[in-house]
Amino acid sequence: MVSTIEVANTGGPEVLKLKERAIDAPGKGEALVRHTAIGLNFIDVYFRTGLYPPPQLPFTPGMEGAGEVVALGDGVDHLAVGDRVAYAGPIGAYSSERVIDASVLVKVRDGISSDTAAAMMLKGMTARYLLRATFDVSPGQTILFHAAAGGVGLIAGQWAKHLGATVIGTAGSPEKIELAKQNGYDHVINYQTESFTDRVMEITDGKGCDVVYDSVGKDTFPGSLDCLKMRGMWVSFGQSSGPLPEVNLGILAQKGSLFATRPTLFNYIATRNLLEETANDLFDVVSSGVVSIPIDQTYDLKDAEQAHRDLENRKTTGCTILRP
Repeated sequence: MVSTIEVANTGGPEVLKLKERAIDAPGKGEALVRHTAIGLNFIDVYFRTGLYPPPQLPFTPGMEGAGEVVALGDGVDHLAVGDRVAYAGPIGAYSSERVIDASVLVKVRDGISSDTAAAMMLKGMTARYLLRATFDVSPGQTILFHAAAGGVGLIAGQWAKHLGATVIGTAGSPEKIELAKQNGYDHVINYQTESFTDRVMEITDGKGCDVVYDSVGKDTFPGSLDCLKMRGMWVSFGQSSGPLPEVNLGILAQKGSLFATRPTLFNYIATRNLLEETANDLFDVVSSGVVSIPIDQTYDLKDAEQAHRDLENRKTTGCTILRP
């Protein structure tokens, strides 16, 4: 029997229920992984609430984990029993063990702990595709990253600074502002007390940013567009404050012939080659010390409900892991 969190009906954090269930042996192309750590992400909230339709009901949330291979099905030749592995997706990570398609698993490099791997796979590969693929950040450019003290934000701040950009962030408290400044941000704006659009224009001498990375959604639209240079890019990759309103594309022309995109990680790691390229880039910057992965909160799996409450109430910073 394995411990798992199940959601029978979408709703608030209280729908996260700890269950014990049997688990099948891995089939062809599959692996049985015993988790040592599980990553907590805002996408878990989206599925729990039904903002993103879950694959079925009941379901087990969670998109990120790390652990040890304990059994393999036929046809898996890139892994061995005992390998330390990590992954981002598919859904179902909130469990002590799981059977998973082996093609999504990557070996964790020596020198990177399983806790770090569990905390960084989804968030770190998200930072990688945002900074290197969706918009290729280069020296001399200026970027704005909302939620700078969050899991993706702290990784992105360090990485973007390494790439030579001027890095502006937003955060909601003096503590979070200081944390962001310690992780690569040149300027951090308190969105609770300041207009981030006005401050961005002050910081950039009225020029605006080359790109805005926005995972907040409703509360930062259309302000994010007003932070961009002519022909700048708005990258909307989340909606932690709620869904965006219907967007009339004419607003992009009105505000400077802007580009807009709504990417998701899974389109950037859709093939094995893309997954390995993205994961290897992440492992490189972490192994070399360019990027550190801040694990600021740890909860037992049985306390997933409290972890979700704290995440939604913006009480967390950096990365959070669940311990099976």
